[in-house]
Amino acid sequence: MSESENDASAAPHGLADGSPPATPEQLLALLDTLGMAVETHRHEPVFTVEESAHVTAQIPGGHTKNLFVKDKKDNYFLIVAENHARIPLNRLHGLIGAKSRVSFGNGERLMAFLGVLPGSVNAFAPMNDHGNRVRVIIDAPLLRFDRINCHPLINSMTTTILREDLLRFLDHVGHTPEILQLSETAEENVEAAAE
Repeated sequence: MSESENDASAAPHGLADGSPPATPEQLLALLDTLGMAVETHRHEPVFTVEESAHVTAQIPGGHTKNLFVKDKKDNYFLIVAENHARIPLNRLHGLIGAKSRVSFGNGERLMAFLGVLPGSVNAFAPMNDHGNRVRVIIDAPLLRFDRINCHPLINSMTTTILREDLLRFLDHVGHTPEILQLSETAEENVEAAAE
């Protein structure tokens, strides 16, 4: 059994270190302690960008989609992008420096490393990654928004946070994000279609 399998199986309903994952209330309290003014909206659970369209239409700012991926060497990545960004999964490994092509991480490791369930992956979840198993990568175009909207650890709420505060939060929890251009531009989409 590999070290990562051992870590993940140690706590199938909690974090890899055996502790319980943070709650939305604990997250919001931490944001308050850090002096970050946020606004949180409650809504029915949404699992996909398509399902969230009616929610995002009512909340200004950039909305996120998040991908939890891994390479064959069990390196894990949290990709945070604008909800309509086209992320080229077939080329993502080269863009993020993965050791091989990437695939989606499973729900057990998602809970063990980020403390969230599938459908609730979000930019705040690295607060649960006490072992620093997950590299956080933000798609650069998301940062053109002054306000960024993320699920606060569950998909029945959306929290609006200032761009600078999100970056400061991630730094505070030991996951200073890498900012990379991941999403395809309109020109790249045309080139890919021509191939």
